[in-house]
Amino acid sequence: MSPRTDGVSDASWLGTPIDARPLFAPEAAALQRLLRGLSAAEWNSPTVPGWSVKDLAAHLLGDLHGRLGWSTAGFRPAFAPGESLEAFIHRVNQEWVDLRAADSPAELMDALEVAAARLNRRWESVDLSAAGLGVSWAGADPAPVWLDIAREFTEYWTHRQQLRHAIGLSTDPEPRAFSTVLDTFMRALPHTMRSTTAAVGTQVQMTVRGPAGGTWTVTATAAGWSLAEPPGARPTAAVTLDPETAWRLCTRGLDPRAALTCADLQGEHRLAEAACQIVSIVR
Repeated sequence: MSPRTDGVSDASWLGTPIDARPLFAPEAAALQRLLRGLSAAEWNSPTVPGWSVKDLAAHLLGDLHGRLGWSTAGFRPAFAPGESLEAFIHRVNQEWVDLRAADSPAELMDALEVAAARLNRRWESVDLSAAGLGVSWAGADPAPVWLDIAREFTEYWTHRQQLRHAIGLSTDPEPRAFSTVLDTFMRALPHTMRSTTAAVGTQVQMTVRGPAGGTWTVTATAAGWSLAEPPGARPTAAVTLDPETAWRLCTRGLDPRAALTCADLQGEHRLAEAACQIVSIVR
């Protein structure tokens, strides 16, 4: 099956829209509580490869400023000739972190608080059905604003978990934010299955257990895989994951082969294993 190329006027294949906007203020507050409780040593703890806690906090600030239009020392990143989206994103992320290397933890925390409040105010009045930035891992370019914003929320939440893990804390189980993150991540299922052949009407179900979990059913249609079709009584294949495995799989904190050892697979394994290739970040 071919990748979906639908415009935002027909984004039903992405499933029911999500409004993540009410969660940004609590997420920003949770980040501030975490950062303001760090010791000097913890600010230097390693997080993602090549970055410390302080570097990752600076990257979070860059995410916010990227949506606000950038504003530090005329920082205006542009694509280099022939540069891919993934290469551009990774290069700009590092350039921003390098630019803020001299910032103190206090300066970063204050800047994060101000930028988050500015962005939250900007998003209060947006039209969620309008065209937003593309979401490559969902195969939507442009994507509807609701998915664009929800994708941003997953970025901030995921980075906060990486910060928590760096200082020995477990994933924040708060179910409202966690469930929104998982719901957003699962919008990658149609794009994940795009090259998987199946008869029209074939359904693959993915379930995440627990209070933050849910069930998502992707259906093979004549136009491609879709999250818009109602689930049938018996899917052709089904995958059940625990929430920790699910979010780490989607962000490639866990390899699909490792996730499969933790998953409960039912039905046609070829389809279930294809669904477990899901990626909900730009790699």
